[in-house]
Amino acid sequence: MRVYAFSRGGISFEDSAVPARNASVTAFLPGICVIPLVEGGSVRAFPIVSIGDTVKEGMLIGRGQGMGNVHATIPGKVIKIVSWKSASGQLNDALVIRLEGSFEKLGKREEGAPWEGMHPYDLQRLISEMGIVEMEGEGRPVSDLIGSLRNAPEPITMVVRCVFDDPWLASDYVLCNERTKAVVEGSRIMARIIKASRIIYAVSKNEKELGARFLAEAGNWDPPSMQVLVGSKYPQGNRRELEAALKNYGKKEGIEIGSCMILGPAELAAVYDAVKFRKPVLDRYIAVGGTSVKKAQIMKVRIGTRIKEVFAECGGFSARPGVITAGSPLSGRIITSLDEPVLKTTYALCAFHEKRGKSSAFNNCISCGECRVVCPVGLDPEELYKRTINPFKNNDEPPLSNAAECHGCCCCDVVCPSGLPLSSVISASAAASAAASTAASGMASGLKVS
Repeated sequence: MRVYAFSRGGISFEDSAVPARNASVTAFLPGICVIPLVEGGSVRAFPIVSIGDTVKEGMLIGRGQGMGNVHATIPGKVIKIVSWKSASGQLNDALVIRLEGSFEKLGKREEGAPWEGMHPYDLQRLISEMGIVEMEGEGRPVSDLIGSLRNAPEPITMVVRCVFDDPWLASDYVLCNERTKAVVEGSRIMARIIKASRIIYAVSKNEKELGARFLAEAGNWDPPSMQVLVGSKYPQGNRRELEAALKNYGKKEGIEIGSCMILGPAELAAVYDAVKFRKPVLDRYIAVGGTSVKKAQIMKVRIGTRIKEVFAECGGFSARPGVITAGSPLSGRIITSLDEPVLKTTYALCAFHEKRGKSSAFNNCISCGECRVVCPVGLDPEELYKRTINPFKNNDEPPLSNAAECHGCCCCDVVCPSGLPLSSVISASAAASAAASTAASGMASGLKVS
């Protein structure tokens, strides 16, 4: 089969500190759960329980729009509300639950509810009520993604993203093997909601057998399913690069791809659980590893488990880590406290002796041009960076209009021999420019001409 990939830039990323992709182990249930009311860049959910209240497993405890609804992942008592600041300065707060009582879902055999006859709006409502979000990045609610396609012209393609361009996505690979049926049926549910004309399993070129298993599980159900092999160079899994590869596939094969709904296996398994079993996101697969971790492994961990407990189940640290990230060391979030909880978006926990990728110590740019070579968008990170940190040096040049095209893949950061924080500086500049533009537009709309 032909392999489809994005046309320029990117890096080949390997990491020997990643856990083996053979199987998962189930983590111990935490005695204390820290359930966040804010996920990624989302709006805070409003708590509907108070300190001293008793909650059940899977019970709704927070209602919100930005991150969707929040549910208790263990039964017990709400003992306090805590707040902390992330490395980026974002203020987070969470409900702390002490484990007490019996479980409603754990260990119980459940009969799945039929969904084929349900109206798409009812299916979307279930997904929203159960708080299903994208299981990486900013954690955007899946219901919002569905809404964004409501007025999209047909056809619409449901894309199952099984692209392992980053070795720290090992947790997704194991999930695909252990929950193949859930991923496939979840994709069928989503296809019904968005009225997709086809389902495409976009699979890394080295994982052809995985794609074949998906197709065997999908059978002859409508809409038709197909496998597309895509490149394994990072950031092939990003929406922009993946869509480019699929559009190229459609052009070569005479298939109109149209608008794409792109979801990973973790989201689709969560959709399956929400619709079939009325179950919110209670746990998730996490790749735990790094040079400081004694026993790297893929773990199934309850949302809200404190990160220190996850590392403890891996034997603890062999040496004091220089940096810990939630997510890949390429683009993950730096952890400032081991008391921070596992989030819905935490697909990896990495602890390294040395500081990697997101070092705060850097030198001057040597104008080597490596960042230009690897940028998949075709930007000039060096120039954008220099014009951002020296805004008055080039004040006769046009504003950084193309900085907004950066999608934060961090390829430039990885190859920069000076260790410059290129991606974060460019992204911050683009966000500031957008905010200034919005403010200026608001002031202009308020002017009155007499």
